[in-house]
Amino acid sequence: MTTESESNPKPIEILLAEDNPGDVKLTEKAFEQGHVYNNLNVVTDGVEAMAYLHGEGEYADRPRPDLILLDLNMPRMDGTEVLEEIKSDPDLRRIPVVVLTSSDAEEDIAKSYDLHANAYLTKPVDFDGFLDVIERIEDFWLSVVKISRE
Repeated sequence: MTTESESNPKPIEILLAEDNPGDVKLTEKAFEQGHVYNNLNVVTDGVEAMAYLHGEGEYADRPRPDLILLDLNMPRMDGTEVLEEIKSDPDLRRIPVVVLTSSDAEEDIAKSYDLHANAYLTKPVDFDGFLDVIERIEDFWLSVVKISRE
């Protein structure tokens, strides 16, 4: 997490839905080095992501995310199912969802946009490339874009 700035006193709440512990660590590290005051909350599968978003069980007091980073290849409920449920829910559909996945298959890209993903990014395989992608997400989604916090 970066230091709190005068222009953004409330941290940006980010939900990372990712089952790969290595990618979680890389994402945490990249956001720690970033320029935007943020809280990164992590869930490891689609069922857990939906419980978090609906404030169920252990997530009853969770903050509402301002941005969701969503992997497609997760256990129990995959990312496309999560995306479909988010974008069909009137209480959740305004939350921007950035698909961040290892798949570069055209059918996954098309399906994600058909389900109203806000962006689709393929994870680079090398460390520096991964950090660069996270920095670009941060620069665009957390610094440039106006996000609804309702």
